[in-house]
Amino acid sequence: MFKKIAIKMTVVLGGGMAGLSAAYYALKNPKLGPLTVLEASNRLGGWIQSHELPKGIIFEKGPRTIRCLDLGGKNTLNLLDDLQLADKIIPIKADHPSATNRMIYAKNRLHLLPNSARSLMEPNTLLKRPLASILIKDFKAPKVVKDDESLYSFTARRLGTDIADYIISPMICGICAGDAKEISVNFLMKPLFEAEQQYGSIAKGVFMNACKGKYFQSKDSKINLSNLAKKAHSENWVVWSLKGGLEQLPRLLGNNLHTKGVDIQLNSHCEKIFFHPDHVELTVNGEVRKCSHVISGLPAKTLAKLLEEQHPELAAQLNKIPMVTVAVVNLQFPDKILPIEAFGFLVPPKENKPILGVIFDSCVFPQDSSTVLTVMMGGAWFEQYFGKNPSNEHLLDIAIKEVKNILNVKKDPIAYNVAILKDLSLSHCVALLTKV
Repeated sequence: MFKKIAIKMTVVLGGGMAGLSAAYYALKNPKLGPLTVLEASNRLGGWIQSHELPKGIIFEKGPRTIRCLDLGGKNTLNLLDDLQLADKIIPIKADHPSATNRMIYAKNRLHLLPNSARSLMEPNTLLKRPLASILIKDFKAPKVVKDDESLYSFTARRLGTDIADYIISPMICGICAGDAKEISVNFLMKPLFEAEQQYGSIAKGVFMNACKGKYFQSKDSKINLSNLAKKAHSENWVVWSLKGGLEQLPRLLGNNLHTKGVDIQLNSHCEKIFFHPDHVELTVNGEVRKCSHVISGLPAKTLAKLLEEQHPELAAQLNKIPMVTVAVVNLQFPDKILPIEAFGFLVPPKENKPILGVIFDSCVFPQDSSTVLTVMMGGAWFEQYFGKNPSNEHLLDIAIKEVKNILNVKKDPIAYNVAILKDLSLSHCVALLTKV
């Protein structure tokens, strides 16, 4: 018979946005008791990291914008309203060039994607056929009953291999640096997959569900919108960032949690988790700590190491989640060098280029008279192009070479930064979703 230990405390592992937002919502549940956030590094924010240069130039080493349109986006705006950050927001509206102009680099040139009803009906330089013609292909394609399949396979089968190669594949590179041939359509585009399974085609399914009001009775309607979220909706915001860089969000969220009594501990490395019938033991920096609940905001690979002694099977499953490594190279060029005001461009894997895409930061968020770009490299193909441990200098040289070649830039950058983001989880692969 064990002796019952009266412990009422929750520990959140990880001080990135996953851990901090988990702590924010956990505060609303008094049953969880006092909260402690343990972060292994010396800073909060995880992948979100902003570096400010002279004259207010911002290099974002990770994410730089957050979407407004879905449930998560609206909840985040509610969070910002609660943190009183409305005056720090830089919104991008639907009519902004970075929202309307998006490009694909293929066949040795940049192609502007259709961005109006008229352009959908006209042949374009990328596909050589009107994008609207995919409806014909969709109606003719036979229904195939499946539990799941890759996003590439689904798109090629229903809309054509050109759409899969030149639209969907680069889009996945931009979203998660993954391979569309591995990503689950049932996870990332579930409504389209269900439309085929239920009605035989994507277009028919979308139309029928729209008539039933299915797409308008989402979870979004069940949350209370803050004034900021309502403003974003009325003004057609697409994405937003913050003055001083997106890292302001985890910093200020951390400050907010601290004022509410959350104990945030940096340089606190959790080495093992062990569950007892009445409490949880954490080994942190070599010392054992006890709590009643533990919430993980850690990558799957990191969490697996903490669980493998007591739960080897669960750890093994977590280790099966594919990881990718992305190099992020920030470049500042003198003067305005861009051929068009746009969000940037993506590169299809079919092109066999070492870069995934380039973001035109200074178009999205104008910064003095210079041009700021972010080059994304590697992803699912990182080792193929760069090996296991490339130097920052090697990655920088390749990024500059590709930018100069694609954008016809003659000048050298006047400032730069190289960051390597290791072990980004791809938890939405076909095989993994089936296991879940």
